[in-house]
Amino acid sequence: MSYLFEMHLHTDEVSRCANIPAKQIAKLYLATDYDGIVVTDHMNNSAFRKPEHKNAEWDKKVDHFLEGYNILKEELDGKMVVLLGMEINFYDSENDYLVYGVTEEFLRSNGDLMAYSPEDFSKLCKENGLLFLQAHPFRRGLTVEDWEILDGYEVFNGNPRHYSSNPIAEAWAKFHNKDIVVAGSDFHEIEDLAHGGVYFNNEIKTNDDLLRELKALNYSLYKAEFKHTR
Repeated sequence: MSYLFEMHLHTDEVSRCANIPAKQIAKLYLATDYDGIVVTDHMNNSAFRKPEHKNAEWDKKVDHFLEGYNILKEELDGKMVVLLGMEINFYDSENDYLVYGVTEEFLRSNGDLMAYSPEDFSKLCKENGLLFLQAHPFRRGLTVEDWEILDGYEVFNGNPRHYSSNPIAEAWAKFHNKDIVVAGSDFHEIEDLAHGGVYFNNEIKTNDDLLRELKALNYSLYKAEFKHTR
């Protein structure tokens, strides 16, 4: 038996580029074969674009960042596993990074996470046992991060509106012996539903389970066929 998880998903409540509210996302994913979702809302300037968020203290920004996750967790309680992750941008970089194993305590205890450099954030993740991966590293307009500071890569991104050069990302990960790789739908719109994910060999209920199985490589990737719309 395997357990299918969405590893890359955004909610309208937090991510400016997403257009589906969390309550609707819950209904959409309940109609699929997924067993769980890792909510990876954007942690970037656009997520805090409104004046009440932009000028808020960090704890208030964290409150806002958790909105989509909390709604999904409430809506899917007992029906599907919902875990917290994030897709972070740092102030001096256009790159996107997926972080797995995120906790509310981690978010609140380390100050403005976007102010870190990728190198320093990588160290912070290691100190806290989190996994730090570059999302869609070969998408146009982005720069491939130094492989030495990463735990791995997203090698299959299912967003049809971006050409992410998935085969190149997968080859790059293999070349640098990065065994921790993930696939995800990069859900923002209904058309992104169920395009990618990870099949875990063991049941996942918590972020500790997720981290253990990713680090042990007890999983395989789900890659749907889709057509790019741009």
